[in-house]
Amino acid sequence: MTKPKILIQLDGDDHASVFDAVVAVDSDIDHLFQYRSVQPEQVRDLVHGAMFTRGPQDLHNTAVFIGGANVAQGESLLRATADCFFGPMRVSVMLDANGANTTAAAAVLAAARHVDLSQSEALVLAGTGPVGQRAVRLLARAGCKVRVASRSVDRAAATCEQVRGKVDGALLTPLATSNSQETAKALEGANVVVAAGAAGIELLSAETRAACSSLRVAVDLNAVPPLGIGGVGVTDKAVDQNGVVCYGAIGVGGTKMKIHKAAIKKLFVANNLVLDAEEIFEIGRELEAAS
Repeated sequence: MTKPKILIQLDGDDHASVFDAVVAVDSDIDHLFQYRSVQPEQVRDLVHGAMFTRGPQDLHNTAVFIGGANVAQGESLLRATADCFFGPMRVSVMLDANGANTTAAAAVLAAARHVDLSQSEALVLAGTGPVGQRAVRLLARAGCKVRVASRSVDRAAATCEQVRGKVDGALLTPLATSNSQETAKALEGANVVVAAGAAGIELLSAETRAACSSLRVAVDLNAVPPLGIGGVGVTDKAVDQNGVVCYGAIGVGGTKMKIHKAAIKKLFVANNLVLDAEEIFEIGRELEAAS
């Protein structure tokens, strides 16, 4: 008899994410166990409870999903979870705190539909944030030259160092974009721009975007007005604006949701998967290839 699929949601927030719970239910799991306000030191007992209640032959029917709004905290929970495993005693685990991995994957896949990333230069605005860092990682892994922008060049440089530790040969340039003049200069010669900033903050004006003759793709991941890139509509999906293909947050949201659901389903294929940014991006590529 096949064991039911159990997803254990570990969330560092005061309330476990309703969004993540709904997606989990829509991904055909049988049971969802949610734990909120989870600290790294509490992970072992929770994960051991998942590991030791089923034999190794049935552990692929149990998986862990790590969510929450704080991505750094989610990364700590992921490390604590991985530290619990030994030999065949393990379950598959996925990190998507704040939707950072699935959103970044969807953004990079959108850009890849229109340009050869290995031959392109990209500017990631708010590149030091949780989604921005992962977009930088995925773009760099695709061979793209990436300009990592932040209000603080020191923070941008720190992100570059962090990404270089994960992506050999990453071609990264840290930049400060604390005003419109710096942003315009950072955009010069770029083929792709991804705005991954906080809600309600315009990072790139419509005028500055229109003045960049090299730009081919603009992806804005902010859904709350004012949007991150001026003139890009929140529902835009491959909308051509004077030679620039534009995507808004909802425009990439459909891909993000497909990736999220497919990744959860993949957790139950085996008991030894760890799905972080690169693995989740690969799931997205497989979906693109099949469509």
